Amino acid sequence: MCRSIKTLRPPVLPGDATEDDIHAAALQYVRKVSGFRAPAAHNREVFEQAVRAVAEATAELLGGLEVRGQSVRGAAG
Repeated sequence: MCRSIKTLRPPVLPGDATEDDIHAAALQYVRKVSGFRAPAAHNREVFEQAVRAVAEATAELLGGLEVRGQSVRGAAG
């Protein structure tokens, strides 16, 4: 159904994850969990809200992680 979600933190990802990287991972997660590649019209709003929520949580996580004593990202988001 969808490609694997890639790791978004250094050193796996060379550099900071972009908003596009984070959104793509969030979309893949919601697709996998919901079982839908694209939602029907009556589910679109809740599907898109879930993608936003997962993306925000991911940005917060990456912003707070430390790798070898250094922050993984500057400002989240």
